[in-house]
Amino acid sequence: MFSTTFLLTSLVVALIPGAGAIYTVSTGLFRGRRASVAAALGCTAGILPHLLASILGLSFILHMSALVFQSVKFAGAAYLLYLAWATWRERGGLEFNAASTETGSRQIIVKAVLLNLLNPKLTLFFFAFLPHFVSSGSASPVPQFLGLSLVFMAVTFLVFAIYGLLASSIRAHVVNSPRTLVWLRRSFAAVFAGLSVELALTDR
Repeated sequence: MFSTTFLLTSLVVALIPGAGAIYTVSTGLFRGRRASVAAALGCTAGILPHLLASILGLSFILHMSALVFQSVKFAGAAYLLYLAWATWRERGGLEFNAASTETGSRQIIVKAVLLNLLNPKLTLFFFAFLPHFVSSGSASPVPQFLGLSLVFMAVTFLVFAIYGLLASSIRAHVVNSPRTLVWLRRSFAAVFAGLSVELALTDR
């Protein structure tokens, strides 16, 4: 079940830069190592509802109901726009002090979960992706599906955490260059806005 092909495919899918990866990288740059891990954890947790929906067959309902799909899609696009706006208007330094670590980590995780939760394409993607690796003719496909899902989530978390940690490793250079800081914030804001438009215009 856990074939090399599945692991490599999961790795490739996780490595593709998407909204979750971009959010984790930006968090690593602006907030530091611990925050980047929190972002990776939140993005991974945000996958879980889509995987469960795929297991329960809700993705078929989502696919059939244009109204539901469009509603979730535009909610996700609006949230990405909010992230773009929040990133653009953020001011000040990049300190993530100990007093605010716990609250800050919770906020980062919640934002990351919402980021993936409000992307209806993920449910359809997993509905099409994971079943290919479930053994045909299996009397108990659900446990296999759950196992594959957990492996995929582990790969996703590992890749996103590495992204975030690599970003946090160059954070000192950003802190010491206010001009670079402003440029990066505006660049990430533009990327979030672009992802919002892409999601809004997507046709399943």
